[in-house]
Amino acid sequence: MLKISVIVSTYNSEDWLEKVLFGYARQSHPAFEVIVADDGSRPATAELIADYATRYPVPLRHVWHEDDGYRRQEILNKAIPLAAHDYVLFTDGDCIPRRDFVATHARLAEPGRFLSGGYCKLGMELSRRITLDDIAAGRCFDLGWLRSHERMNGSNRRKLGASPFAAKLLDAITPAGATFNNCNSSAWKSDLLAINGYDERMKYGGPDRELGERLENYGIRGKQVRHKAVCVHLDHARGYKTAESVRANLAIRARTRAEKLVWTPYGIIKDAAMDAAQAARDGLRELEPGGRHASRRQAMR
Repeated sequence: MLKISVIVSTYNSEDWLEKVLFGYARQSHPAFEVIVADDGSRPATAELIADYATRYPVPLRHVWHEDDGYRRQEILNKAIPLAAHDYVLFTDGDCIPRRDFVATHARLAEPGRFLSGGYCKLGMELSRRITLDDIAAGRCFDLGWLRSHERMNGSNRRKLGASPFAAKLLDAITPAGATFNNCNSSAWKSDLLAINGYDERMKYGGPDRELGERLENYGIRGKQVRHKAVCVHLDHARGYKTAESVRANLAIRARTRAEKLVWTPYGIIKDAAMDAAQAARDGLRELEPGGRHASRRQAMR
């Protein structure tokens, strides 16, 4: 049975985070841990996690740094090396997982691939209406119950209403690309470390996609699971999204694609440490026959 480290990002959203933690406490797959990657939340978030940890069915840990603006990529990079297991599932503190969510990622994981999921986005009124009882009973994943409270778009209807056979077919024919989406994607820890995690220069608007593009450059292909691995996304404001941050992110992503970059010097290992490590590797390779240097991709593989 594949053991999984689930990394949940959060910031000052205790009501939403409690629903998410409650959902992970009721997963059918028993072999996983939960790490809450906290981008500087107030003490109430730590208190909530500590309370749940005393009675949680799997290990529950809290990784936090001080609030200094939007730094989600930095806290995720701190969480990745701490993962106890070889496979890592990323999600957000506003995405409630269906009971088979972790089991689906475990079943579909395979070497040389990352899994690309999506979400069913709900409106604010319905997001507030969902109770812990609704999560325990599975009502918040029942298409009929959701439609009695809010109109469901075609994407939500397909994800929530698909049988296992239909979900497999829909994932095979969907025009959506198998991108890395932080709300619902998973990868091998060794592959994440090989590309140095997230690029910490990036703010809201595509840093997870850029990580997926470097995984692709490294030879790890995306695999579509958007209709199989289901979670519902609770609504929230997005005040940290700016036109400037989006432009900067797009420029970084364009360079990643154009130059087929694998490694970011702004990731888990920072510039100085990376340069020293690379110099040491280069020195060792000087001793190899012919003194030829392998590419960074080969060296980090």
